[in-house]
Amino acid sequence: MELQGTVETVNRHKQLGLSDGQVIDMYRYMQLSRKYDERSLLLQRAGKINFHVSGIGQEAAQVAAAFALDRQNDYFLPYYRDYAFVLSVGMTVRELMLSVFAKAEDPNSGGRQMPGHFGSKRLRIVTGSSPVTTQVPHAVGFALAAKMQKKPFVSFVTFGEGSSNQGDFHEACNFAGVNKLPVIIMCENNQYAISIPAHRQLGGKVSDRALGYGFPGIRVDGNDPLEVYRVVKEARERALAGEGPTLIEAMMYRLGPHSTSDNDLAYRTKEEVDENWKKDGVARFRDYLTALGLWSEEQERDLVAEYNLELKEAIEYADNAPFPKPEETLLHVYSDSQSQGGV
Repeated sequence: MELQGTVETVNRHKQLGLSDGQVIDMYRYMQLSRKYDERSLLLQRAGKINFHVSGIGQEAAQVAAAFALDRQNDYFLPYYRDYAFVLSVGMTVRELMLSVFAKAEDPNSGGRQMPGHFGSKRLRIVTGSSPVTTQVPHAVGFALAAKMQKKPFVSFVTFGEGSSNQGDFHEACNFAGVNKLPVIIMCENNQYAISIPAHRQLGGKVSDRALGYGFPGIRVDGNDPLEVYRVVKEARERALAGEGPTLIEAMMYRLGPHSTSDNDLAYRTKEEVDENWKKDGVARFRDYLTALGLWSEEQERDLVAEYNLELKEAIEYADNAPFPKPEETLLHVYSDSQSQGGV
């Protein structure tokens, strides 16, 4: 029985239709995001950048979701911790660094928005607003466009469990459920809304809220990328088949503070954080690949060296790039002409 269990685990990604190369790529994106995140924290502490919001602990679910979607056709509305997601759909480390350094070349906002406010027309990443949860009704709007124009794409949106209490979330879910729209709504439940633990902000499961709006809600282990991949892939298939939305609640843990302006040990213990580090999805996936013989310590050393160099070059470039010009403050804020065409 023990041997059978091992064999079943070894074959998990192939059972999902993923190749060895794909799961290695998934791990590489997880590590790239982790290294970017760690370096950004150091840059903020050194006074090189002003602010950083950490996504450490949430990479596994983000990368898995990106791989389950159509990265050439779907539309994405990530929230501010989704570095691993946007990297997986095509954003570069240099582009992210230009954003945290607030430089004019920043493709997200031209250096005029807080870090983590992603946007890329090229990659179909829809720019989000600063008020939390507003991206959920925006995603539903994109899904409505897909249905009205009979185009085969879905919209995918993420948010934290704390913002599932906002009216935007519920109104979006109701509209999506009534109209059976092709949207995937994924809550990254990292157990804390800034300083408030989940048990003090939620009366039940986020995923159960979908029942009130007439579509499935699924809770999944967000530290298990293969399980997240399966659930998101099935949700996409449902959406394209005209069966409507799916709400996914990916359970994970925010391993870092809420942001660089936050002292997380004021509201949780070091022991709690240390215990959750043992469940880290990045390390867990590395162990999976290692057990299959797909990853080694030598590959890990080479990967770290590669990413250290990539980050060094991206930081140097962003640090030396020009800031936005004062006269460009309102550039792209107002349009001179009526926009033509649809999504």
